[in-house]
Amino acid sequence: MSEEQKTVEVVADDLIPKPPSKLAPRGITSFTVYRQHDETGVSGDGVVIEGVVMATGQCVVHWLYPPPRGGIAIFDSMSDFVKVHIEPHPANQTIITYQDGTKDVYGDKPEEDKEEEEK
Repeated sequence: MSEEQKTVEVVADDLIPKPPSKLAPRGITSFTVYRQHDETGVSGDGVVIEGVVMATGQCVVHWLYPPPRGGIAIFDSMSDFVKVHIEPHPANQTIITYQDGTKDVYGDKPEEDKEEEEK
């Protein structure tokens, strides 16, 4: 058997489905956090965070403030991150946008929008 045939056989064996490994699932979803307002005046408005949700559900966020490096935090889940940094600040009118384009919108509606709904 030639060396080339052995290589093809080894590669073919690698492609055969195997039982799942004991490792955590693979896959990362990225997102950004956009604040329309900053009620605390600390990190400003606009895109203030970039982050990822791991396949395990853990969430890693990179605050873009303070420059030049910002800071990094790890949460057990996206919902934990939202409970700590998004929901307590409804006036920020925060939008989380995921890499696939889906968005989660949080916060109070601006006063102008409330007035238009009442009409």
